[in-house]
Amino acid sequence: MDALPRAAPPVAAAPDADRRAVDAAIRATYAAFIATGFAFSSWASRIPQVKNGLDLDPSALGLVLLAIAAGSVPALPLSGPIVSRFGSRRTVTIMAIVAGVALVVVALGYRVGVAPVVVGLFAFGVGTGTWDVAMNVQGALVERRHGRAIMPRFHAGFSLGTVAGALGGALMVVLGVGVTVHLLLVGAVIGLGVPFAVRAFIPDRADREDPDTAATGGRAALAAWREPRTLLVGVFVLAFAFAEGSGNDWIGVAMIDGHGTDAAVGTLAFAVFLSAMTAGRWFGPVLLDTYGRVPVIRVLTLTSVAGLALFAFASSTALIFVGTVLWGVGISLGFPVGMSAGADDPARAAPRVSVVSSIGYVAFLAGPPLIGFLASRSTVPHALTAVLVLLALAGLVTGAVRPLEEPLRG
Repeated sequence: MDALPRAAPPVAAAPDADRRAVDAAIRATYAAFIATGFAFSSWASRIPQVKNGLDLDPSALGLVLLAIAAGSVPALPLSGPIVSRFGSRRTVTIMAIVAGVALVVVALGYRVGVAPVVVGLFAFGVGTGTWDVAMNVQGALVERRHGRAIMPRFHAGFSLGTVAGALGGALMVVLGVGVTVHLLLVGAVIGLGVPFAVRAFIPDRADREDPDTAATGGRAALAAWREPRTLLVGVFVLAFAFAEGSGNDWIGVAMIDGHGTDAAVGTLAFAVFLSAMTAGRWFGPVLLDTYGRVPVIRVLTLTSVAGLALFAFASSTALIFVGTVLWGVGISLGFPVGMSAGADDPARAAPRVSVVSSIGYVAFLAGPPLIGFLASRSTVPHALTAVLVLLALAGLVTGAVRPLEEPLRG
């Protein structure tokens, strides 16, 4: 790890003349993060009705849901050249429209059959996957111009968007609003509202100050896959994405089937986990500004390890909930800090964030089946200890997220 770049001094805050532009870009970036969370959870909230309407069994539903992953997996590595070529504002604008149209296709196709729903979900995966990379590039740029750590709060905005989408979906179900009407409204809001909201994005420096990078986005993306630091940051993000995804997918099941609690208690544990993670992302930037990325992440990694151990092995429900809180808080900053680290050099931000995202999102695809495989041979709480191995790996490579002293040029 000695070859890693030394910590850089904090980036100076933007001059007063640019402050209003930076503040507007911050609001626009929040809107992009909140909107993508809202779009995804709005769709997810209606999955049971889509399952029943199409008369799908669980295995068939699983295959239908894979369409989103099938769209997002190729979109993530391709997003680096796309963002380098078109800039984060234009990319988010186009991909928000793609995602909005995709939801419209799902809303209407749901009345026809499985095929149009699969097509719509594939397009939704392409749109949101590319949108994700572009908004993280903009978030890192805004963070540098703002002069303080703010990326975790953008990701907290995503979490708030998922909560809003889920509550909106529940309200639609209670009011008896059908899937088609609901998703048509969400698609229109996303496709029309997000392009308007992100007009205040700050232009990407790579497009204006580094012509070579803008002209050779494809080569820059390939070069990023050969950078040791970028790959280590990707592994770091993968570990925290695995810990986050495992919590999202398995906490409720682990509480009910593993610890023998009521269904309501399992749901409450999941809500506590999400709340702890969101709170960590909202209040964590103060710690990052005060102590720096590496010390804070190392302490939080130990916190999450302790929380996971409590969750897996404690016999008291109260201690299990303490473990849930520690788990959520401990992993809260890993993913957003990794994104910031990938974009430390604005001239290479797009391809590097694309690489980091591509590696990290493997965890969201491979994590659920791996935990399920292990749980079939023990219990769900004990299977979740596999997360500890990834967190230990994250602890070993945490030095990779140290801010760059100067931009890397390949």
